[in-house]
Formats: sequence, structure tokens, C-alpha cells
Amino acid sequence: MNHRNAYLLAIDQGTTSSRSLIFNELGQIVSMAQKPFRQFYPEPGWVEHDPMEIWETQLSCVHSAIAQAGLQHHQIQAMGITNQRETFLLWERASGRPVHRAIVWQDRRSSALCQQWREQGQESMIQELTGLLLDPYFSGTKLAWVLKDKPELRRRAVKGELCFGTMDSWLIWQLTDKAEHVIDRSNASRTLMMNLSTGQWDQAMLELLDIPEAVLPRIIDSVLAPDELSPSILGIPITGIAGDQQAALFGQAAISPGMAKNTYGTGCFMLMQVGSRIRRSHHRLLSTCAWSHNTSDGRMTMDYALEGSVFVAGAALQWLRDELGLIKHAQESEALAASVNDTGGCYLVPAFTGLGAPHWDAEARGVISGITRGTNRAHLVRAALESIAFQSAEVLLAMNADAAEPLRELRVDGGASANNWLMQFQADILGVGVDRPKILESTALGVAQLAGLGCGVFDSVQSCTTMRQSERLFMPKMSRDEAESKMSAWLSAVDRSKSTR
Repeated sequence: MNHRNAYLLAIDQGTTSSRSLIFNELGQIVSMAQKPFRQFYPEPGWVEHDPMEIWETQLSCVHSAIAQAGLQHHQIQAMGITNQRETFLLWERASGRPVHRAIVWQDRRSSALCQQWREQGQESMIQELTGLLLDPYFSGTKLAWVLKDKPELRRRAVKGELCFGTMDSWLIWQLTDKAEHVIDRSNASRTLMMNLSTGQWDQAMLELLDIPEAVLPRIIDSVLAPDELSPSILGIPITGIAGDQQAALFGQAAISPGMAKNTYGTGCFMLMQVGSRIRRSHHRLLSTCAWSHNTSDGRMTMDYALEGSVFVAGAALQWLRDELGLIKHAQESEALAASVNDTGGCYLVPAFTGLGAPHWDAEARGVISGITRGTNRAHLVRAALESIAFQSAEVLLAMNADAAEPLRELRVDGGASANNWLMQFQADILGVGVDRPKILESTALGVAQLAGLGCGVFDSVQSCTTMRQSERLFMPKMSRDEAESKMSAWLSAVDRSKSTR
């Protein structure tokens, strides 16, 4: 480490809130500010955000975090930006005004287009080029839908009058006062438009999706020198950028092949580091860019990961709270789950926006099975928590089948990882240790570390790994026979939720 008393700002733009955190050079949180923003559901299966509300709440959080820390802007060496990855928007290049609400990663409006391309036999080519599968989850399919649905926007996009961007692009555009229209490689790899081997936009994908290249941002590295981007309006250089799950992988010090983490947030996202060579999945997982940077001789280098995405995890508890009124706070779920010995045979499959990995069924819908007259509130809450662990276990089974050797430990973070009951059940179902760090803010920490690498606060990737400290290791206590029996019953419930059985 090259600096003492160094401070790094992490901008963490999430699905339900904007947050800003300041870390010191030891990876300790100095201050944090958070603001929720509205969710819009204009039609069934559609999810949208207000881009200006995201920018305003994010900027407010930046100022609040700096004020709480008692710092001046010039005392902060650099900032990193991490974000919900597949959410995107279009805005006017001249004015910076959004031309529609941001379309969120959970949105399923492009399901029919995906089905059309799948029936045309395009998915194997798409997976080879991008590492991804055909699903509305990825922004490219939804951008194709928008440009097809709104011919006027297509005309303007072709002329170069509009800018496409994920949330990192949007925030950097605002922070550099409209000077930079860019996207980092980890986010670009989630659009269905980037070639995973070259790290650049893929012409075959743009032709298939019918997307004009004039609308796309310039692809840049995840680690940047302080002068690589235009100065920010905050006077703090932007030197680190990564999608939220890739940032969490870095923050968990999973920098060597075979190391994996699972983030328990709105959804669940499990990533395994696989090194500098792409590992292709044969079990319906995703191959993705973990992060990219320039070597000392100026060559771009990428690290890759295998990923499995669970669309509804913590969002299942929000549903119990907001729509059913079964709990007042998500924190209640731990005591309720522990108050009953089991779910009484009840299984909740929260396929509210379809099923993610390894099923990829956009038309699947939520199911509660095994209800009896004795099923009560605690059983349903426990079933919701169990669903998070079961879905994650499905992803890990697929990951183990793809990986060179089985995973021996899972590192965890995100809000729901604070739930001791859930983490123990996760260890029981997986049959491996579940390692929870002292700092659960792995996403923000990871992008702060990337920013610190860019500005020279840290002199190597390895110097960042010492910051991670384990808080608790949950070891499996359940017999493998019992775990496998529960898993089998879960998979039967999943089959009931699928669109094709």
C-alpha cells in the first residue's frame, strides 16, 4: 500500500436504492448514506425506474457520505462506481434528457423476441459470442424491443442523437458533465452485445438485435488511471467501475480461479472466478467478464467468471412484507423461521419474474405447493427463506459440474447474509462451509479497491485481499440424505412453476 490516511468513495447504485460509502485505506467503512427510489410497474412483467431520480438520490448520498465523514472533496483520492448491471436507458446526446424511464433487469417485455430468436436456432451462436443465454434479463433484448416498438427512437438512434447506457454509463455521463459516454467491460459483457473474447462490441450481435452502433458507449476498463476520464464535477477522479456482482467478487478477495461468492440481495448472484481464460458452461450458466485492466505494457487483460443468477431472493421477503403483510420487517423472518421445525411440506417458488439459472424460463410463475389446513404464517416465511437457499444450491450444483473441481467453500455477502438461520440452512443444503465476512458491503468495498488500484492507493491486486476478514463460518449439520430429500421436493415444486412441463 502506498498511502496512509487515504479515502476512497464508492458509489453503489442498486435496484431499490442509491448508496454512497467512504472507505479508508484499510477497507474500513468511514461513512455511508442511502436513499430508496421508486419502482414503476406499468404493465405485468414490466419494471422501470426514473433515471433522474436515480441521479438525484445518488448525488445526494455522495454529499451526505462526505459530510458524515467530515472530509473535504479534495481529501478523497478517487471514486469507484458499481451498479445494477442490466438496467439501461436511452437519453438525448445534446440535452442529456432521458427519452423514457430506465428499463430494469427484472423486466420481461422482450420475452417474445427471445422466444423468436430461440426458435430460429440463434442461442448457441449467442452463447459462443457473448457467454450469455437468450433471456429478457439482458439489456440488449430490451433495447431491441424499444427500438422496434418506437420507430421514432430508432431513427434518432441511427442518427447518433441518442445514447444507450447502463447505470454506470448514466452516472459517468452526469458526473463528467456530459463529457463521457462510456461503459466498463464488466457491464458491457451483460448487454448481449459485447464479444466476450475481444472485449468489444460484436457486429454479428448488433445485426441480430438490429441495434445501430451509433447509440452505443465506448467500452473501457474496470481499473483506470486518474486522467483516463474527463474530470468529474466532484473534483474526484473516477478510477474504478464494475457491475455490482463482479465488484462483490473482488471485494470477497475471490481473485484466484475456483473461488466463489454468493450475494444475497434483491436477487441472488453466484460467481466463480475462473481466471484469464473463458470457461464455457454446459449447464446453463453464464460466462462473463469479471473485470479488465491494462498490463504494464499497455495490453488489455480480462479476468472471467462463471455466474448463476437467481432473480428473486430478498425480493421474496419484500413480497411477504409489502403485498401479503405477513411480516413488518425482513429481520422478523429469522425468528419466525426458527419458531417452527420445518415448513410442514410447504414450498414457495418465487418465480415472480420467471426463473433464472439454470432453468431460464421467462414465463414461469410463482407457486406455493404443499399447503394444508395447518400451514401458518411462520411456515410461509420459512418457505420463503428456504427458497433462497434452494435456488442458490441449484446454481452451485451446475457450477460444480462446469468447474474444474468442486467448490469447497462459499463466501457470502448482501443484506440477507446477515440472517444466521438462512446461512446455516444454506450450508446444510450445499454441504459446504458458508463464510461470512465482517464487512458485508463487499460490492462497495470491491469497487473502492478497484478505484484504489487505479489511483495508486493499492499497489497490487494481492494487497487488497488482506482486507477481507471472516466473521463466521457456518458448517453443514444436516445429513446429506435429508438435504437431498429436501432438494428433491424443492425441484418437484419448481417443475410446477415452469411454463412447459
